[in-house]
Amino acid sequence: MARPDKATAVAELKSEFEGSAAAVLTEYRGLTVAQLKELRSSLGGNAKFAVAKNTLTKIAANQAGVNGLDDLLVGPTAVAFVKGDVVEAAKGLRDFAKANPLLVIKGGVLEGKTLNATEITKLADLESREVLLAKLAGALKAKQSAAAAMFAALPTQMAQLADALRAKREEAGE
Repeated sequence: MARPDKATAVAELKSEFEGSAAAVLTEYRGLTVAQLKELRSSLGGNAKFAVAKNTLTKIAANQAGVNGLDDLLVGPTAVAFVKGDVVEAAKGLRDFAKANPLLVIKGGVLEGKTLNATEITKLADLESREVLLAKLAGALKAKQSAAAAMFAALPTQMAQLADALRAKREEAGE
């Protein structure tokens, strides 16, 4: 590869590292082109799966300020640059790796923190961002509904008390 081509490849990889919430490094040795295409489509819009040379990836990661990947850049390496939901992308990679044992998750980086393969699997076991947000919204709504019911009950009880007091005064002839 000529020098300008390498510089362009490094610039593209650096841009991907900088624009991604996470990057997951995988070994793809033995996978067919059709399987890689299937993996890319299974990741959808959440991640971009790119095969790159280790030396160029190492240079781009260092230029982007991503450290700790040097030990993982051994053998044929592909990088999944995650731009969307990190949990959903990790689930897609984990599920594809279960169906295709030739894909090996090596590790990665999430918001500057280096992750090993086990941590990425744990990340994949989490519920998606949307589910967690829905649970949080449901909990907040329940608390607000209880507070609204309590505040609505106070004027109602006050009105009932005033009505009872009025009826008692009428009874007493006041």
